[in-house]
Amino acid sequence: FHKLLLNFTWWVNRKDVDNRNVFQGGFLGLDNIGVFDRSIPVPGGGQLDQADGTAWMAMYSLNMMRIALELSLQNPVYQEIAIKFLNHFLAIAKAMTNIGESGISLWDEEDKFFYDVLHFPEEKPIHVKVRSIVGLIPIFAVEVLEPELLERVPRFNEHLDWILENRPELASLVSRWNEPGRGHRHLFSLLRGSRLKCLLRRMLDEDEFLSSYGIRSMSKIHEKHPYVLHCEGKTKHCNGSSKVDYQPAESNTHMFGGNSNWRGPIWFPVNFLLIESLQRFHHYYGSDFKVESPFTSGQKLTLEDVAEDISNRLGDLFRRDDQGHRPIYKHHPDIQLNPQFKDCIWFYEYFHGDSGRGVGACHQTGWTALIAKLLHPRVKEN
Repeated sequence: FHKLLLNFTWWVNRKDVDNRNVFQGGFLGLDNIGVFDRSIPVPGGGQLDQADGTAWMAMYSLNMMRIALELSLQNPVYQEIAIKFLNHFLAIAKAMTNIGESGISLWDEEDKFFYDVLHFPEEKPIHVKVRSIVGLIPIFAVEVLEPELLERVPRFNEHLDWILENRPELASLVSRWNEPGRGHRHLFSLLRGSRLKCLLRRMLDEDEFLSSYGIRSMSKIHEKHPYVLHCEGKTKHCNGSSKVDYQPAESNTHMFGGNSNWRGPIWFPVNFLLIESLQRFHHYYGSDFKVESPFTSGQKLTLEDVAEDISNRLGDLFRRDDQGHRPIYKHHPDIQLNPQFKDCIWFYEYFHGDSGRGVGACHQTGWTALIAKLLHPRVKEN
C-alpha cells in the first residue's frame, strides 16, 4: 500500500502538468486510439486533456480509499488517508466537469458521452469526438461500501457529512453516496444513474460498441462516419493524419509501429474491468436497475445480467460452433480441425471486432488468460 502511495503521487506529479486534476500523456497505453500520438506533446503547442487517464486516476483514488478503509479497521490512522483519497476523487470529478474553471467539461451534453478536450493557444477548447473506449472508462471509477464497514470508521463518516454540509456542489458531481441502496450499501462513482444509462446505451448498441464477441474498443459508427479533427473551420493535420476510422483488426497506421490497434478490436483488459464495474453497480442498485440490452432489442437486463452476457460473448471467442470451428482461428483452417492442435488454445493479444479472429501477439496470456476467471462459475446475487 505504501508503494502505491508513492506510485499515485508520481502519476499526479508527472501527468497533471497544470495541477488541475485533469490528466494527459496517454499513460494507459491505448496507443493509436486518438487522432494523434497521445503519449507525446500535441503538435502546434496544443494540450489534450484525456477522459480515460483522468477517469483512471479517479478509479485509482477510489481503490486507494477502499484499501485505506480496510487498513483502518486495524489502525484508525488510515482513516485520514482514506479521506485524502476521497478528496482526490472529488477534485478529479470537479475538474472533469469544469476543466481549470474554464466551463469546459469532458462530458458532452449533446452526445451524452465523455470525450478528450483539445486546447490550442488563443483558440476555444473543443471536444475530440472520437467515440471510443476512452469515453467508457469513467464507468471503472466505482466503489461500493458495506454499512458494516462505514459503521467502524467514524472519522471518515464525519468527513462525508462535512462535505454534504459545506461543499454540496462537490457532492452533487458524483453519485449520491448518502443514499443507501440495496442492503443499505453506499455508492461512490463518477456517474449518477442517468449518465450511467446514457453510456450503457452506447456500449450495448450492436451498431456501436457491442460485438458478438465483447465490447469493441471503438464504435462501429466510425466505419461509415470517420472522425476528422476540425479546429476553427480548418483541419489540423497532426503527424500527417487527422482522421480516425473503425479498423476492427490490424492497424492501417504506422503509429506505434503499426503492431497495436485500439480502433475497433476487442481487448480483454478493458472488457474485464467493464464487467467488474457493472457487477459493482449491480451490488448497489440491485434488480430494479435495468437497461435495454442489446439496445433496441426490447430486452431489459439487470447490470449483473449485462456483465454475464459480455462474459459469455468473450467466451464465444474460444467456443466451437456447430461445425467445430473456433472464431479465434478464422484464418487458420489447418488448426481448426486438426486433432493434434484444435484444442491447444492460443491466447491472442486482441480480437477482430466483428469476426472474433485472433490478432496481434500470440501468446498474450498476460491479460487474455482472464477468460479463465470469466468462465469460472459465479454465484448470482439474490
